[in-house]
Amino acid sequence: MSAKNDKEKPAIPEHLRLRFCPSPTGIPHVGMIHTALYNWAEARHTGGTLIFRMEDTDDRRDTQESLDMIIEALNWMGIDWDEGIGKGNDDLYFQSRRKEVYQGVAKQLFEAGFAYESFSTAEEIAERNKAAGRPETFGYDGYDRNLTEEQKEAFRKEGRKPALRIRVPDKDISWDDLVRGPITYKAGSFPDFVIVRPNGDPLYTLTNPVDDAILDVNMVLRGEDLLPSTPRQIVLYEYLKKLGIAKQTPLFGHLPYVMGEGNKKLSKRDPQSNLFLLRDMGFTREGLLNYLSLLGWSYSSDRDVFSMEELVKKFDVRDVKANPARFDLKKAISINASHIRMLETEDFANRCVPYLFKEGLASGDKWENLTADEKALLLRISPLVQPRVRLLSEAVPMMLPLIDRAGELQFEEGSLEPLTLSDKEILDRTLKELENVQEEDWKADTLHTLLTDCLINDMSLSAKKAFNPVRLAISGKKVSAPLFESLEIIGKPVVIERISSLRSKI
Repeated sequence: MSAKNDKEKPAIPEHLRLRFCPSPTGIPHVGMIHTALYNWAEARHTGGTLIFRMEDTDDRRDTQESLDMIIEALNWMGIDWDEGIGKGNDDLYFQSRRKEVYQGVAKQLFEAGFAYESFSTAEEIAERNKAAGRPETFGYDGYDRNLTEEQKEAFRKEGRKPALRIRVPDKDISWDDLVRGPITYKAGSFPDFVIVRPNGDPLYTLTNPVDDAILDVNMVLRGEDLLPSTPRQIVLYEYLKKLGIAKQTPLFGHLPYVMGEGNKKLSKRDPQSNLFLLRDMGFTREGLLNYLSLLGWSYSSDRDVFSMEELVKKFDVRDVKANPARFDLKKAISINASHIRMLETEDFANRCVPYLFKEGLASGDKWENLTADEKALLLRISPLVQPRVRLLSEAVPMMLPLIDRAGELQFEEGSLEPLTLSDKEILDRTLKELENVQEEDWKADTLHTLLTDCLINDMSLSAKKAFNPVRLAISGKKVSAPLFESLEIIGKPVVIERISSLRSKI
C-alpha cells in the first residue's frame, strides 16, 4: 500500500450516498459508533445522503434488543440518517426481509455464467489439497467450475445440494482506497467464493453488495477488518453492472482499528468499548464524538477540541490515517471536560438530572419532571460545580451536600485521620463567628470577609490551613464546590450543625 498526497486523492462523487449497516448483536460499542461517525461526518460535509440499514441475517445472534440499543445509541450521539430504518419502507433496510431479492440476483448471476453450482464438501476440498501437496487449509481449488451436467446429476442423486460460487476472473483486482491508497490483490489471491449456502441462505458476500447496488451507494466506509472481502465485492460489482443491477462500483475506504490497552484491537469485552457504560460514566455526546473523531483523523496540529459543526465543516475521509488509533480513556475524559465547560448553565443542569435521580437526589429523571424549587436550586448550584467536573457523574458527589441538607453527611475515606487539635481550634473559632451572623447577612461575600479576618488575619493561618477543615465539615470532602457559595446555599442552621458534628469527631 502506498501513502497518498493531495494530488492522489480520489475524486468524490457529486451526489454522495453512504451507508451504515451494523448487525444487531450485542451492546453498541465504540468501534461501531466510530464507523457510524465517519460515515455521518462525510455525508454531512459533502451534503450527501446517509442510509441506515440492518444486516440481520444471523437468526442465532440477532436480537430486537440489540437493534433497539443501536437506534438508542445513534439517537443519543446525534448521528442521524436521511434514508433507512424508520424513514420509509423498512423492507428495504432489513436483510432478513429481502431473501427473495437475493435469490433472484443469485439466479441471474448463475444464468449469466458468473456463478456456478459447487457440490464439494469441506472434507473433499481438504483431501484434494493434501493429495496435491498443498496445505489442507489452502482453500477451495476450483474443482466444480467445469462439472458436466452428468456429474452434477450424480451428486444430486447422492442427496447433495449445491452452494453457489462466484467465478473469480484470472486477473489482478485493484482499487484506490480512500484511506490506504492504491491496493492490488494479484490474480489467484483468493478462490471462487460462496454467495449462497447449499440450504439456500445468501451470504454477506452477496447481500451486502446487492443492497449497496440497489440503494445506489457510491461510497463504502468500513472497518479495516473487512478489507479482505473487498476484492471479492469488486468482482461481484463487475458482474452486477453487466446485469444492470449496479450503476457503479463504489469508492472504498477502510478505517483504522480502534486499539485498546496493550495495543490490541479494542474488543467488545473491554469496558471502555461499551458505549452505554461510557454514557453512565458521564460522557457528553459532544465530548465523546469529538474524541472518537480523533481516532484516525485530526482537526489541526494545534487543536483537538471542537464542535460537531466544526467537525462537519472540516472532515474529509481522504485525510483519515491508516494507522491504528488507541482509545485513551484519560484523553477522552480531558476532552469531555472541555465540552462540559462549554455548556450553558441550564443545559449542564439538565444533563445532570439523570445522574442525580439515580442517587435519589432528584424527584424525576428529566428536567421537565422536577419541581420548581429543584430547578431553582440546580440552576444556583450548577455554576459552582460545572468548572470542576470532567464527567457529568462527578457532579453528583459535589452537589450532594448542597442538595441533601437533611441527611447525615458521609465523610470521604481517610479524610478524618489527619485532623488535629489545631483544626478543632479553627472550627471553634468558625462556629463562634458564624453563630453571630444574622440570617439576612448570610451571603457568600459576607462570610468570605468574616472568615478571612478571623482565621487568616487574626490566627495567622494560610488560606488552605484555615478553610480546609471548614470545607470538610460542610461537604465531607477535601475538594468541593466553592466554599463560601456553598455556605450560603446550605444555610446557617445546617452549616452550624455540620461544623459542630465534625468538631465532636476530633
